[in-house]
Amino acid sequence: MDQEFEKRAQALLVGAYDLHMHAAPSPFNRLLDDFALVDEAGQAGMAGIMLKSHYESTAARAKLVNQHSDSSAVAYGGIVLNWPVGGLNPYAVENALKRDAKIVWMPTRDSQNSLYAGDMPGDFFSRKGITILDEDGALKPVVFEIMDIVKKYGAALATGHLSPEESVLLCREGVRRGVRMVLTHPEFDRTVVDPQAQKELADTGVWVEKCWYNIAEGNCVAQELAEHIRIVGAEHCFMCTDRGQGNREHPVEAMLRFISILLEQGISEEEVTSMLQDVPAKVLGLVS
Repeated sequence: MDQEFEKRAQALLVGAYDLHMHAAPSPFNRLLDDFALVDEAGQAGMAGIMLKSHYESTAARAKLVNQHSDSSAVAYGGIVLNWPVGGLNPYAVENALKRDAKIVWMPTRDSQNSLYAGDMPGDFFSRKGITILDEDGALKPVVFEIMDIVKKYGAALATGHLSPEESVLLCREGVRRGVRMVLTHPEFDRTVVDPQAQKELADTGVWVEKCWYNIAEGNCVAQELAEHIRIVGAEHCFMCTDRGQGNREHPVEAMLRFISILLEQGISEEEVTSMLQDVPAKVLGLVS
């Protein structure tokens, strides 16, 4: 990183949130455990992190970390509706939210859409893909049940690795029902959503996730992602790393690189602050 941009990035990281980090314990290869991850975030001056696991709720894990870590950063939990929690399982959703989970993701690795592209690294069982649509292309009744539970607890519902068509339909219906909605990494090669469609959803109140992973793994270039932020509006986006993989850089380092690269692309410090602090706090329900 350029030293000037790195220094500015370090300052902007203070008070930031990262709502997409992976940690051990996990069935997949992870670099750090929950405690090490939140400790590194605290040392960098970050306000909080989201512990994301594809195959279990992290709500209880986050509570334990917060009770037993001296970090100034707060850990938050969520749940992803893949097969190990029963897929589209409203009971798993209610259980996680009752334990203060903040985000519910629709299926990721186990979504029908994701499996069309084949297994992701580390997948270890064969399964039928999960879709939120019935045979007529309409949302399944259980999706409405899940939406109602998410709304009751004031949590956010994210699209996960659903297809673009499923994601747009879910977001529109969620907004219509008063659910706080998140469009998950629309630059990821399995979940690409056109930037104009991103903007249309954002204009209705959907928050749009922007991931360092998608730049680092070659799903898009920095210039493209920065342009998408300009199209959607930084006030509708939040930055995250989607890091924690065992053979990659530490998540905090990834966020520093992400900030620096966006600054190089002409995204302002005010816009970065909004995407690191203001919007994530809204996604978590900490502010209205």
